[in-house]
Amino acid sequence: MNSQGPQERSITEAAADWAVRLQAGGLSAVEQAQLAQWQAADPRHSEALAFARQTWEALGELRLDPELGGTAAPRRQAGRPATAQHRPRRRRLPRVASAAVLVLAVALGWLQGPQALLYLQADYLTGKGQVRSVQLADGSTVELDSGSAIRLDFSDEKRQVQLLAGSAVFDVAPMAGEEKRPFIVRSAGGQTRALGTRFVVGRESDQQAWVGVLQHSVAVSLDAPAQRGTGERVLQEGQSVRYDPQSGVVALDGLDLQRATSWRRGVLVFDRQPLGVVVERLNRYRPGRVVLTNSELAQRQVSGVFRLDMLDAALVTLTQELQVQRFDLAGVSLIY
Repeated sequence: MNSQGPQERSITEAAADWAVRLQAGGLSAVEQAQLAQWQAADPRHSEALAFARQTWEALGELRLDPELGGTAAPRRQAGRPATAQHRPRRRRLPRVASAAVLVLAVALGWLQGPQALLYLQADYLTGKGQVRSVQLADGSTVELDSGSAIRLDFSDEKRQVQLLAGSAVFDVAPMAGEEKRPFIVRSAGGQTRALGTRFVVGRESDQQAWVGVLQHSVAVSLDAPAQRGTGERVLQEGQSVRYDPQSGVVALDGLDLQRATSWRRGVLVFDRQPLGVVVERLNRYRPGRVVLTNSELAQRQVSGVFRLDMLDAALVTLTQELQVQRFDLAGVSLIY
């Protein structure tokens, strides 16, 4: 676990304080100016505040109650939404107690990256190099790629899944017989509604994701109007798109879906890809981190099929074929 120095602790505490104040209600004009000045003073401040607010939301979902010693209420079962009269009441923590809980959570999580927060939010997740298949209550199947996470939100009206990180292939149980609920995957400010059977969604950032159809069709739409371009599109088998608030829903005509989902078959496939792209993919599946020392090296072309359970051997092969050097130290492999 990384330790925080005095400066990082100060940022963590300030971010947690602002998160509590924002949650408590609207800021005055003076406070808004102070917040803007604090965020502009250091790039880390906005990042820490965003993480603190996400952590606050995750803690809220756990329904922390100070009288219960911070014990989390049980999550409801998928497909059985709590009715209004049975849903546990959420009690507001006093501001001081809220800040203390939030500072602790942010201190444990911020420098560790988003993985710590995913453990609070996700129903199912995978670690680095892990691929997992999950059977849902409605009979649908989700295949989670390395470093991926989902949260289920099934109700009487819809079967909804939140893709919190990574990518996943959804093999959807159809709307037939007693199953009348649509199947929807939400991620990065957009949603994908199943009109058929099998599709993949990959979350690339908080505001960007891509979707590909492996079988039948889906409808992709943004939560808010796009700044330019279309905000919705129906995709047929073999088609794929990328969406974000600026560009809208944009077709990815050159994407090979079988290659993009080759992790399902236990391999990574590259065809004349820049080494920088290959290394980025390897870092998602292999323990430690590979670092390229210059941009010229990152542009060199690579082709190959690498087994997920033999990525160390793949790295050896890469360095030999490209006739480059590799230096390993404390989990980091430098290629130069």
